[in-house]
Formats: sequence, structure tokens, C-alpha cells
Amino acid sequence: MKHAPKNKPFPHHATAAPGPTLFSGSSWWLGGALCVVAVAAYWPALGGAFIWDDDGHLTRPELRSLGGLVRIWFELGATQQYYPVLHSAFWLEHFVFGDAAAGYHFLNVLLHATGACLFASVLRRLSVPGAWLAALLFALHPVCVESVAWISEQKNTLSTVFYLLAALAYLRFDRSRRPAHYIVASVLFFLALGTKTVTGTLPAALLVVFWWQRGRVDLRRDVAPLAPWFALAVIAAVLTAWVEHAIVGAEHNELALGLVQRVLLASRAVWFYAGKLVYPADLIFIYPRWTIDAGAAWQYLFPWGILLVVLAGWRWRRHRGPVAAALFFAGSLLPALGFVNVFPFLYSFVADHFQYLASLGLFALAGAGLEGRLARWPRLPASALTLGLLATLAVLTWRQCATYRDPTTLYEATLAKNPNAWLAHNNLANALAATGRVAEALPHYEAAQRLRPESAEIENNLGFAHIRRGDFDAAIPHLERALRLRPDYVFAYNNLGLALLSAGRFVEAEASLKVALRLKEEYPEAHLNLGLTFAQQGNSAEALRHFATAVRLRPAYPEAEFNWAIGLALANRFTEALPHFARAAHLAPERPDIQNAFGRTLDLDGRFDDAIIHYRAAVGLAPDFAEAHFNLARALRQTGRTEESAFHFAEATRLGWKN
Repeated sequence: MKHAPKNKPFPHHATAAPGPTLFSGSSWWLGGALCVVAVAAYWPALGGAFIWDDDGHLTRPELRSLGGLVRIWFELGATQQYYPVLHSAFWLEHFVFGDAAAGYHFLNVLLHATGACLFASVLRRLSVPGAWLAALLFALHPVCVESVAWISEQKNTLSTVFYLLAALAYLRFDRSRRPAHYIVASVLFFLALGTKTVTGTLPAALLVVFWWQRGRVDLRRDVAPLAPWFALAVIAAVLTAWVEHAIVGAEHNELALGLVQRVLLASRAVWFYAGKLVYPADLIFIYPRWTIDAGAAWQYLFPWGILLVVLAGWRWRRHRGPVAAALFFAGSLLPALGFVNVFPFLYSFVADHFQYLASLGLFALAGAGLEGRLARWPRLPASALTLGLLATLAVLTWRQCATYRDPTTLYEATLAKNPNAWLAHNNLANALAATGRVAEALPHYEAAQRLRPESAEIENNLGFAHIRRGDFDAAIPHLERALRLRPDYVFAYNNLGLALLSAGRFVEAEASLKVALRLKEEYPEAHLNLGLTFAQQGNSAEALRHFATAVRLRPAYPEAEFNWAIGLALANRFTEALPHFARAAHLAPERPDIQNAFGRTLDLDGRFDDAIIHYRAAVGLAPDFAEAHFNLARALRQTGRTEESAFHFAEATRLGWKN
């Protein structure tokens, strides 16, 4: 069998040239159609809320300035992960979308559709049959839902766009050998790396492509230009691994696996991911965490299966298309196969979003294979089968998107399939507690604690849930145990300080909060709580200093502005207090207590008409707010509106107010 000429694509199959297919024609209308069907399939995701760690990826208030953008690039730890291009994108998006989740969701769907179109362009550039069919499989496959419906995973959709643009640019350079084309490709590769490090597999993927095309890899032509890319990828990988270890917390005794265990894990994960692409049933946000046991004979079936595939690839190595697809798939998965620890391994060794990029290899193989087979069929049944397959995937994607509607729905769906997912119990409890349903949250925290008894985070969350309930005596033992499990746990020190403060144990609260600030000096919540502790002990000067620091660290912090204003008002510094009340009311317009206190300060300053405005706002927000009715009645009487004043005095009395 003769190989293709050195610089021409190697054909996937030797058949007569196929006739027109369902997906042959203009790239423009095919790309437009793909975007439309992708948006339609992902329509339920557009109405989704923020989930889990979205707030850790979206730009925090203290990073929303130009100075914050500089911190994103040059300060490790300023963002949850050091992906400066991703977080620069989020920084820009916040100016456009603000805190509205719909904008981020729509952009993520568009990025996914754009990536699918670029995928088709790469395959067409390489003369791979079935390019648009492969792109549609990628666009509509439900295994991609986790990456598209979860805003945090914009790191996947955006990095894939840069990855494919870089691939296209490099393929252009490979033909032209022009330095300008190489520079463009390198810039795009840098942007991909700065969005997600897994894109560092691109230079290896390109070498696989060149081997597939030419039957060999030339050291000077193919490897040498990619050497700087490999170096960049290694630097990015080392930096990401360090961040996962030192900042994210990916090192844990549970992840101390030996080499044999890691080989067993990696081989099992490869089969798992391939299986989900072939048969996408029972997709779960958090899959059960496997027990990797080097003493269990059945677990060696996975590496033996990989070995058989390798031997088969060598046996039929002249048919390089399937081998190249398999190499791309496994190679792109490599960073997530368990040879390097990542934080998600603490609760599951696999996740759908880990294979978002890698899946392109098998989708390319599937598109080419289906196109080749269906080209031999009559047009009508071939079109019907293709449309049926795509429609099935679209329906599955639509259904899977619905589980991402909000955190409660997501974690309830997860627990229905994986009831021992301690993280799902913990996160569901967090979601319930955040909406005031603390009584419903407690059983899930307790379930998480039973499943993971040595977790300082869960003990801390249990303690904070009791604080929300007002049961401070129940909170304190959980927070103390969290600190025994993790002595440097800054959030537990803050929460313990808050619980002690609320229980009237001011000296102990002060000590705990000072430890929190020693561990994390720029911690606005701890400054606020320490300010409240000083205020309770009569040290108003220190209290005001900490309130001011909290506001400096978090400019949009209504609670700190409110307490700063109260502290100034109690010191009869009304003129200074009023701007802080105004800022607090602006930041938290739904808070009747802020409006009432604002009005009371204006009242004490003799500005009764202005005070009435804020008392009315407080009563409008909380019609049963007896104190606000009483204060409004008094201010109205001061301005001669006795009839209306009498009504609000009566309301205050009816609601049980006693002056």
C-alpha cells in the first residue's frame, strides 16, 4: 500500500469520492445553522443561576478597577486560579453584564458554538471528511453541558476557541513558513494557556497531526518550531501545579497515590471518558469517587485494555486516522488523568468538563467514520439517520441543561444519582442556608459530616449554620473542632469570633478575630467583626478604624458602611455618619433597618423632612417594622402632620412597640 505524498493529507479511507451529503455546502450557512441549533439545545441554560464556585471566578468587587486588572495578571492568589486571560475576560464581562447570570450563560453558549465552528474549520483545513458532522456532534453532545452551563467553565469554552484559532494559525504557518504567521499562532497559544493550562497539549497534538498527514515527524520542520511552545506549556503546567498545591489546596493525604495506583486510575479514567462519549447516560455533576486498589485484580483490566488498543494501533498503523484520534484523545486527557493532583480529586476522580477539549479527537473520528459509511447509503435514509442522531443528542443536552437551573436543583439531581456525594450534601446545604432555609440545610451538613468526618470545612459550615439560626452555643464546638482539624483555618477563626461575639464573650471573640487577621490581614469580614467587638467593649476609636478598613478592602460592603455610620452617629458625629448611611442604603436598598437608622440620624440632626423619607422607605420595605412606624410618627408630629402621625403611632402600638 502506498503512502500519500509527504506534504499532503493522508486519506482516512480508500473509497470512491462520496457524493453530496447533508453537511456539504457553504461554510457560512452551516456555521450559522450550527450556532442556531446550539443555542436551541442549550436554551434552558440561559435562564440558569450562578452555581457553586461561580462567585470565586467572577470578578470580585476589589478587582473591578484597573488596579484590580493589574492584580489579576501579577498577583498570585488574587484569583482562585492563576488564569489571567480568563479572569481578564470575566473582568471585562462584569462591565457588560454586571451581576446578571444570563449574559454570562449566553456568552458561554456562543463560545461553545464558535469553538464547534472552528473545529469544523480545522478539520476542513486538514481535509478530514465529515468536518461539519463532527462539529455538530461536539456542539450537541450532552457531555459538554457541564462546561457550557457552568459559568466557571468558561475556562473550557474560551480556551478551546483560542486553542483552535492557534491551531489554524499554525497550520497556515506550516504551509507558508512566514514568521508573521508563526507570531500570530504563538500569541493565540499564549492566550489559550492563560485561559486554561490543558491547552498546553496543543504542540503535541500538532505533531500527531503531522505524523497522521505525512507518516513521520521531521525534527527540523515539525519539532523545532514547536520547541518554544513546549517550553511555555511546561512553565504553565508547573505554575498551575504549584497554585493547585499552595493556594487551591490540592495536596491531601487522600491524594497520596503510588505509581501503580495512578496508572490504574489513569487507564480507568480513559475508558470512562470514552464510554460517556459513546453512551452518554447517567451524566452526573459529581461522580462517585473510585477506590483505587492495587490489590484488586479486576482493576488491572483497564490498563490491559489500553495495552490491547496500543497493540491494535501498531498492528494497523498504516491506517493512521484512528490511531491519531486516539492519541489526541488520551494526550489531551493526560493532565486530568491523575498523574498530577488537582483539587476535584478530593471528591471525584472524573468530571465531564475534564474531557471537553479531549473529546474533539473522538468526535473527529466519529464524523469521518459516519460520513464515510453514510456516503454509501441513499441520501434519504442517510439524512434521516444523521438528523435522528443529532436530534437525540440535542434532546439529551436540553434535559441535562435543566439540572443546572440553580444550585438546589443541581445538587438534588446529583444526590439522586450519587447519594454518598459529601460535597453535594455540603453544597446543597450552603445553597439552602443562603436562602434562609437553615433548618433544611442542617441535615445535609450532618450527612456531609458523617461521610467526611475529618473535614474542617464541613465543621466550619455546620458552625456557621448554627450562627445563622442564632444558636451560638451550638456553633462554638463545631468551629473549635474545625480549628483542631486545621489550625490555620482563617475562616473558622472569623466565624468562631462572630459566634463568641454574639454569645457575649467579647474578650475571647477579640482574640479569635485577631488570629484571623494575623493569618489574613486583608480580610474585610474579620475587620467588621473585630470592629463590632471593640464597639461592644466601648472602644469606639478602634471600632471605627476596623469599619473603615473593611470598607477600604471591600468598597461595596453595606454592612461595614452601616456599622461605620452607626459608630459615628453614636459619637454624635452626624455629618460624618450621613454619607456612610447613604452609601449603605444605596448598596442594600432592600434593608429596612438601614433606612430606619438613616432616618434616625437625620432626625437627631434636626432634619425631620429628610428623616421622614427614610422612615417611609423602611415602613414600605417592612410594613410590620414597629420601630420605624414609631419613628415616622414622631417625625411627622415634629412637622405638624398630626393626623398621619397618629396613624403610625397606632400602628407601632398595634405591632407591640414600647418606647
